[in-house]
Amino acid sequence: MSLPTPEEIIDDISFFDDWEEKYKYIIDLGKSLPEFDDAWRTPERLVKGCQSNVWIQPGSAQDATKGEVLTFSVDSDAVIVRGLLGLVMAAYNERTPADILAFDIDGYFSELDLESHLSPTRGNGLRSIVGRVQAIAQASV
Repeated sequence: MSLPTPEEIIDDISFFDDWEEKYKYIIDLGKSLPEFDDAWRTPERLVKGCQSNVWIQPGSAQDATKGEVLTFSVDSDAVIVRGLLGLVMAAYNERTPADILAFDIDGYFSELDLESHLSPTRGNGLRSIVGRVQAIAQASV
């Protein structure tokens, strides 16, 4: 199952009346992420600054229309963080480094009204995840 686009996520979340339903949707996004190889659970793939353990394994692939794109395998030991990874991957996975760097992640999170509904430590962790992905993209430009 592939992830919806950021625009589809914004539309989907807008249908829910309360944050309990929105959290369930976000958690379901995390459940749709591909399995993460246990061999990748290493310190160098661990994202610093997250309350939970978060691992990111970057890669690349050829896209017929975009050329070379970055791919990311991700995982967390926390269900809600895995869902947040789903939100981030919807924005960044299988995109060119330039597209990743140009994407308005703050606007995306603002549209979702996400950060006001996360604890400060979860919000900081989310920023650390975004920072790691952007750093990988920057190194690939």
